[in-house]
Amino acid sequence: MMDWRLRPCQPQDEAFLRRVYAATRAGEIALTGWSAEQAEAFLRMQFDAQHQQYHARNPGAAFDIVELDGEAVGRLYVRREAGRIHVIDIAILPPWRGRGLGGALLRALQAEARQADASLSIYVEINNRAQVLYQRLGFQVISTAGLYRLMEWRATTA
Repeated sequence: MMDWRLRPCQPQDEAFLRRVYAATRAGEIALTGWSAEQAEAFLRMQFDAQHQQYHARNPGAAFDIVELDGEAVGRLYVRREAGRIHVIDIAILPPWRGRGLGGALLRALQAEARQADASLSIYVEINNRAQVLYQRLGFQVISTAGLYRLMEWRATTA
């Protein structure tokens, strides 16, 4: 049993959130051959753009830090609206991946969606390994656009 909790992101979490973002891009950055300075500048620019876009497009969404045993280990951004809960982003730092935390977070959201009679959705990159987890939890591909798939879970089809 994991002792995880969510807490709202605060301005002082920015450095941590940048680290989480960098971890999500580490594989592709490693392929570029960029210097550390080039990679840092790119990640800074991309994080700033994503951060601004997520907040602008999702007013009222929950932007949370995931804590495990009191330590910040990831982020979970969720937009709730009538009939739908949408995971904007879920990211866990590498040392805590593969331990069931992502599944626990998603199962909690599934329970919330079930209680609210809502769907639960997430966009996922086509080659993201997390699709296996989503499929195991009963998510189904609804549509594909470019490099992303929209996956959805409904209590009535699970």
